[in-house]
Amino acid sequence: MKHQKGKFADISFTPADVEQWTPDLSIGQGFRCTRGEFVTFWKQGRILRDVTSCLCACWILRNQHDLAGYITLFADKLTVTEAEEPLLVAENVPYESFPAVKIGLLATDARTRGVGKCLILWAISFVAIEIAPQLGVRFMTVDALFDPDSGYDISDFYRKFGFQYANPQEVLPPIEGFRTMYFDMLSLIRELAALAQLPSGAENNTVHGDC
Repeated sequence: MKHQKGKFADISFTPADVEQWTPDLSIGQGFRCTRGEFVTFWKQGRILRDVTSCLCACWILRNQHDLAGYITLFADKLTVTEAEEPLLVAENVPYESFPAVKIGLLATDARTRGVGKCLILWAISFVAIEIAPQLGVRFMTVDALFDPDSGYDISDFYRKFGFQYANPQEVLPPIEGFRTMYFDMLSLIRELAALAQLPSGAENNTVHGDC
């Protein structure tokens, strides 16, 4: 088992710890990530710029002032053109593109454990609970990085949560350096809608997943 070291030793994060980041929220500078560009995006102000310009929103996990991980979300559309038939043909929906929410950046400090999982579980729940009831959106998307030179392929991480390839037949290595993936939230949205119809307190008897 991998043991945490330093400032994050023995710290267990949960989706409930996720908080929205705003420019006035004080965060230290000691963030370390195996992908150096994600440290650069944070320290050199790309995320600040995009949040300030309303191009994305950012949420974080932290231990006091120490950043453990962050995730950004923004509006997107899912386009599936390589499948043999339209994605929702069984539902009599003939479209090839659909509204979606995209995971833009997901980064975790290399000294933490389970932070990426917590951020993903939180993001899926957040979109299904807070956004889907107010705005037509059924899918989440992500451009999963694929680096043939280093062997880095993050798509297996997303597959563990139910994400699928938008183009399963895509030739590797992908030209763009990433593979677009999507997650269908319909079952979760319907489950949450059903829970909302239960008498007060009845939902406490349901079984919920843990981080």
